Amino acid sequence: MSAPASNMRSLDRAFDVLTVLQSTKHPLRLAEVARSSELHIATAQRILGVLVHRGYAARTADGYTAGPAALAVAHAFMVTNPLSVLAQPIMQQLASSTGFTASLYVRVEHSRVLIARVESENPLSYVLPVGERLPLHLGGAGKMFLAGLPPEEVDSVLADVAGATVAGGGALDVDLLRRQLEVIARDDYAVSVGERLVGIASVTAPVRARGSDVVAVLGVTGSSDRLNGDAVSSVVAEVRRAATTLGDRIPPAG
Repeated sequence: MSAPASNMRSLDRAFDVLTVLQSTKHPLRLAEVARSSELHIATAQRILGVLVHRGYAARTADGYTAGPAALAVAHAFMVTNPLSVLAQPIMQQLASSTGFTASLYVRVEHSRVLIARVESENPLSYVLPVGERLPLHLGGAGKMFLAGLPPEEVDSVLADVAGATVAGGGALDVDLLRRQLEVIARDDYAVSVGERLVGIASVTAPVRARGSDVVAVLGVTGSSDRLNGDAVSSVVAEVRRAATTLGDRIPPAG
C-alpha cells in the first residue's frame, strides 16, 4: 500500500528544510529557513520541531543548524558505501604518484558532494572538508557531472546560475560554459583553473561502474603554478586510469 500523498509531501518538505540547513555556513533564523525552503513559516516551524527532536537539526541562540544525527548518517555512508571503501587505496596511490590532492565526488541533485579526500605530500593551502556540497557550474568535477546530464536538465541548472560570479569576481559566461561542456563530453575529462578558487587547478575524470552512467568523479587538485603545462598531460592520463580502475571494481547494482 502506498503512503498517502500528504505524508509524501510532508517528507519532501522535510528534506527541503534539511537541504537548506546543510547548505548554509551559519545558523539560520526561522524566517530564513522558511524563505529558503519556500514554505509557510508555520510549516517550517513544525518541520524544524520534528527535526530537532530527532537530532537532524539543532537550535542555538542564533538560529537553526544541521544536527548531530546528520553526521551519524554521513558516517554510516562513509563506512558502508562500496564506492568510498574501494576508492581509498586508489586515491592514495593517485595522490602519491601525482603529488596532488585526490578527491572523489558524487552528484546530489544539482550539486556535488565531496565523499573522500587524500592529501599528497604537497597539501593545499585550504581545507575542503569531506561532506562539502558544491555547485556543478564551477570547477572541473562539477562540469564533469554537468556534461553528462540530459540537455533539459543542463538548461535547468544553467537557468538557476545565470548571473553567478567566478572566483576572480567576473560574471559566469553561460555560453562559454556550454562550449566547455561539449569539449568535456567529447574528451571525457576536465581541466579547471581558478574557477572556484583563485590559484587552484584540477584535473578530473568520470567514474563509470562497468560501462554505466557516471556514478562519481575522481580528480586531483593543486596550485595552478604546479598543475599546468606539461604536468597536465601526464596527470590527465593518471587520473583517467585511476577512474577506470575504480569503476571496474564497483560491484553491479542489484
